[in-house]
Order: sequence, then structure tokens, then C-alpha cells
Amino acid sequence: MQGLPMPSLAWGTQGHQVIAGLAYAQLTPAARKEVDRMLAKEPGETLESISTWADEHRNPSTGAWHYVNFPRDSCTYDAQRDCQDGRCVVGAIERELEVLASNTSDENRLKALKYVVHLVGDVHQPLHAGYLDDKGGNTYQLQAFMRGSNLHALWDTGLIRNLDQDTDTLVKRLLPHSRAAASRNGSAVEAAQESCRIVGTPGFYPARKVGMDYIEHFTPTMEQRLAQAGARLAGTLNRILR
Repeated sequence: MQGLPMPSLAWGTQGHQVIAGLAYAQLTPAARKEVDRMLAKEPGETLESISTWADEHRNPSTGAWHYVNFPRDSCTYDAQRDCQDGRCVVGAIERELEVLASNTSDENRLKALKYVVHLVGDVHQPLHAGYLDDKGGNTYQLQAFMRGSNLHALWDTGLIRNLDQDTDTLVKRLLPHSRAAASRNGSAVEAAQESCRIVGTPGFYPARKVGMDYIEHFTPTMEQRLAQAGARLAGTLNRILR
């Protein structure tokens, strides 16, 4: 997604908040205590509220942290090819986890937490591990829900908005699925490769006029990725914040 317009936000606000809510519900007592302690440095903040911080503070130097591009013929991650100088979502997650696990200041660790919460969500949005030639679906124009859009935006916000459910309702509904996915905790590399494989599934690129058959077929996939992201974020924080 080189040259991706800055306003593109993976999952949108609600998707990121759902992932954070799912993760918080699955934290161990020790991890939750440490998360709450760090969040108390900024009174009123919650794991859900900080989940969009990385988009709200995105700039040209960090824009590449939110995605990784794969070639169309391979979903096997190659750091030299796909993440030069660590400038991709996989590299960014790995770096920020090192900061979070370190003995640096609480200010630095809280900033790292904000990045980790957000970027783990990003790497589970299929089109944040898509193809360079269409900028992760941003240039794939279509019509959905009676309005012009693009494939990236459909997956960021269109599918979840179509559910017409508030964040708390979605968290409660998806939590059992997220808990079930907890046994499959994987790395950022694995999550990126999974996302790439979803993009490559037959029918993922719809007709230019998106019908309800596409929405109904891929909404469960979107929900699965939210659930997996919540489980993996929780697993990561539980492992680091012991």
C-alpha cells in the first residue's frame, strides 16, 4: 500500500475498539493490573479508547507501519522483500513489543502499548496484508450499500457497519469465538500470512457492484478476524506483562 492515503484506517474506530475489548476481557489478572497501571498515566483512557491512537497520530514516518505488501504469487513472508528496514506492520509490532517488554520509562511503554493494540488489529485486516499494485484494495473501486467506495474501505468499515451493532454488543457476541481462538495464538508473521491468504481466496475481489451475497459470505470471515485479533492481542499482552 505504498502511497496509501493517510485517512485509511484498518477496521475503522469500531473494529479496533472491538478487538481491544475482546483482548481486555481475556487478560490475566497480572496483565490487566499492569495495563490498568499504565493507562492510569492518562486518566480516563481504556484499552478500547487507545486502540485508535496510532491512526490518529499517524504521520509519513509511521504510515508504512500499518501494512505489509505481498506479491500476488506468494503469501510467504520474506522480511528482506516485504519489510525492508522493518518498515511494515510485522516489523513495527516486533519493535514495539520489545519496548513494551523493556525496562524503559512508563511513558515509552504506554506509547508502545498503544501501537501494539492498534497494529495487532491492523495485521488481521486482510487488506493490510494485500497487494502493492492496488494499494491493498484502495484503488479497487466499487459500489456497496448504494454508494461509491473501494474494497479496502468495505473491509475497514462497510462490513462491520452493516451489522448495525454497538461495540459492547459485538464484544459480548464475539467473545466466545475469541476465547476459542486463544489456543491458536500466533505471531505477527502468521497473522499477516493468514490475511494474505484470505485476500487470495476465490471471490474476495467482488464484482464492481457488490451484492448482499458477497456481504453475507464474507461477514463471518471479518468477524473471525476480529475474534482472532482479540485473542492474539490478549495472548501477547499476557505473555509480556506477567
